[in-house]
Amino acid sequence: MAAIEGFWGVVPAGGAGTRLWPLSRAGRPKFLLDLTSSGRSLLQATVDRLAPLAGDRVVVVTGRAHADAVREQLPELAASRVLAEPAPRDSMAAIGLAAAVVEREDPDAVIGSFAADHVIPDLDAFVAVVTEAVEVARAGHLVTVGIEPTHPATGFGYVRAGERLAGAATARHVLQFVEKPDAVRAAEYLASGEYRWNAGMFVVRAATLLDLLATWHPRLAAGVRAIAADPGRLDEIWSGLERIAIDHAVAEPAADAGHVVVVPAPFSWDDVGDFASLATLLPAGPDGMTVLGDAGDVTAVASSGVVVPATGRRVAVVGLDDVVVVDTPDAVLVTTRARAQDVKQVVDALKAEGRTDLT
Repeated sequence: MAAIEGFWGVVPAGGAGTRLWPLSRAGRPKFLLDLTSSGRSLLQATVDRLAPLAGDRVVVVTGRAHADAVREQLPELAASRVLAEPAPRDSMAAIGLAAAVVEREDPDAVIGSFAADHVIPDLDAFVAVVTEAVEVARAGHLVTVGIEPTHPATGFGYVRAGERLAGAATARHVLQFVEKPDAVRAAEYLASGEYRWNAGMFVVRAATLLDLLATWHPRLAAGVRAIAADPGRLDEIWSGLERIAIDHAVAEPAADAGHVVVVPAPFSWDDVGDFASLATLLPAGPDGMTVLGDAGDVTAVASSGVVVPATGRRVAVVGLDDVVVVDTPDAVLVTTRARAQDVKQVVDALKAEGRTDLT
């Protein structure tokens, strides 16, 4: 298919993926890794997914520490399309800066923001959803893509959908954004059929996003527009920008004001949040063990789980169920899939010890 005229992809590439330690580190976070054995990193796969929709109109926002690696992985992007943040200021500043840069080049542009570290296997369904979202966004709406929940997850925020949007194929008005619920409320959300997971995907005219931002956070909107007008002022302005997520800065108040629409997404989606999640994305071997890497380096006896052999030495697992073993040159992780979310505590402990060489 031909790219959609006037549509730009925005890819925020930040975060360290601490729950995937020691595979993911601050110096080489998960979006730079091939975690699906596809031969492409999560970042590359994200840009590949946007190519049928945006062509080469893609802007990546990342930290200065990762800008060179991003450019190396995406040689097809012009250097000016990789924006390097001097320091993390959360998602609103990153997406807002990309929107301001796009707005100056293409004032009527629609942008779609999609995180660099998500996995969406069904390309055709993704293209169909974003295509509808772009058409809705042209009418002035802020559009979010709502993932169909498959279980009562407590680790995601939710979007509550209301009435159908007139003239749209599937889009619905958003009644509210809901923070991560407890298990009881998550089950109620799932049973009601009114809620979708909030995956942080937004489609909107660049100018509309910045104008909405100016309503609730005028200094932040003015700051990113000033940087776009004069990139040489980046360091001067950036440190003074408010640190806030796009959900809190714009999506939630805009939903309360009736400006947000959700397009339900029929495709599967995973944010690869931990090793338990990673295990579901890879096929299990005949011995019941899932391996990311060279399966010849793993011997499993009456065991199941996931092993990441990243040193070339043999990893043997005997008599353990749902185990996670990650072997890297300077650190070894052993846990269970049930405790995979707790891996972040290891990173916190290492930072407290001053072991930044391991984080």
